[in-house]
Amino acid sequence: MSRTVLIADDEPNIVISLEFLLQQEGYRVEVAHDGQEAWDAIQRQPPDLVLLDVMLPRLSGFDLCQKIRENPAWQRLRIVMLTAKGREVEISKGLALGADAYITKPFATQALLAQVRALLEEG
Repeated sequence: MSRTVLIADDEPNIVISLEFLLQQEGYRVEVAHDGQEAWDAIQRQPPDLVLLDVMLPRLSGFDLCQKIRENPAWQRLRIVMLTAKGREVEISKGLALGADAYITKPFATQALLAQVRALLEEG
C-alpha cells in the first residue's frame, strides 16, 4: 500500500511540481489549497505525512500543526513545514508546535524527497 502525502499550499506552481515529484516517487497525493481544506481532509482520512505551508488562507500552518498534534490518534502523522518563513523564531515555533521537519523555500527537491522518505520510513 502506498503512503499518502497531503500537500497544503496555496501556491499553484509549488503544488503542481510537488504533486508530480511525489507521484513519481510512488506516493498517493492529496492537495489542499488552504488550512481549513487541509484540516477537513485530515479529519476525513489522515495522510501519512503533511507538507504544510505556514502562510495559508483560513487557517495558518502553525495553527493547523497545533490542531493535528492535539489529537493523540494522529501522533504518527508526520508534518513537514515547507515555507518561505525562514527566520529562527519561526523555525523554532514550527518545531515547538510539533513539526517533524522545517524546510524553507526555495528548497532543493532532492533534499525534500529525502526528508519525506526518511520520515515515512521512521513512521
